[in-house]
Amino acid sequence: MTTRIHGGEGPKPVNLKVLAEYLSLSPATVSLVMNNAPGAKSIAPATRQRVLEAAKKLDYRPNPIARSLRTRQTFTIGVIVPEFSEGYFTMLMNVVEEHLLQAGYLQFVVSHQGREDLIDEYPSLLRQRSVDGFVLVNTELNQEVAAPVVSISGHKKIKGTTNLMLDHDRAAHLALKHLYDLGHRRIAFMKGQKQIGDSESRWQGIMAMASRVGLTIHKDLCVYLEQNAWSPELGYPVVRDLLQRTRDFTAIFCFNDISAIGAVRAICDAGLRCPEDISVVGFDDIASATYMCPRLTTVRQPLRRMGETAVQTLLTRIESPQDAYPEVIMFEPELMVRESTCAARHLEMAAETPAMALAAEVSGKVAKTRSTKPLSKK
Repeated sequence: MTTRIHGGEGPKPVNLKVLAEYLSLSPATVSLVMNNAPGAKSIAPATRQRVLEAAKKLDYRPNPIARSLRTRQTFTIGVIVPEFSEGYFTMLMNVVEEHLLQAGYLQFVVSHQGREDLIDEYPSLLRQRSVDGFVLVNTELNQEVAAPVVSISGHKKIKGTTNLMLDHDRAAHLALKHLYDLGHRRIAFMKGQKQIGDSESRWQGIMAMASRVGLTIHKDLCVYLEQNAWSPELGYPVVRDLLQRTRDFTAIFCFNDISAIGAVRAICDAGLRCPEDISVVGFDDIASATYMCPRLTTVRQPLRRMGETAVQTLLTRIESPQDAYPEVIMFEPELMVRESTCAARHLEMAAETPAMALAAEVSGKVAKTRSTKPLSKK
């Protein structure tokens, strides 16, 4: 490849006016198409395609500074999350980024790791960088900010914020009825960390729905997540410790899929089987839920649809700041029944250890052998 150096200033970049003249269209029409503005939908698809092809041919690139001065927007969004682990957050972030890019927006992403000082400080820092709005993921702000906010899994009512919420009562009903129909009556429950917005709503949903289904919540079978972990380590120690105290339960409803994976590992390490000895139900339906062994029964959150709705709602609010906006958008869960749940074993076997089971099996075989021996004749 030969590189040629031209003298002088060289060819000037193509601007919007030149592109419009080349296409015999108005600069406003070309601008709407190139900026993917809401008004572009009124332009014929063939015309939009012609503009995009000409822009590519002439190497036209919109001037972001001029665009910002014209619209008084920076076309950047602040995204605040607790952390960047695999699973729930990764699925949401992929969707949010995809749809922001399609709309011509960039994002500043920060994680607070559950620290209250960062939750309070990040909105101010991002506003100093002139973001046009915020997407929050499992993060509750403590005060109003001077920009539109859409909060995924948000529950706190704050002026200027649209909360995207799952119907946790329905989610609890789906999971508990499934376990009840399988014959489970002594069920262990896992409550999420205090700093996670969904924890209290999900717990209240479980409490409310248990009595309707006909289940008793036993305090000695409730475990509480406290550590700031976002891997299967989250659920492993609490279930391990629970099994050391008692095995008098046949199922466990975990706070999320990540903790459920840790729970399955703790069950196996205790010499028990999932689901034959203890059934496990997760929450979220992350990508790895269908690939673990056994495949995880879980309550699915429509994470992709929630991410899409978050971006669409935020951009609509940015583009039409005077219009009324929804304070709450509710989503319906779905139960995904897979391999980690099955019919409950007999309750009287619940506290039995593997050694006790083996002894009982051997004893039974001996008794059967003796009973089948013919009586000796005198």
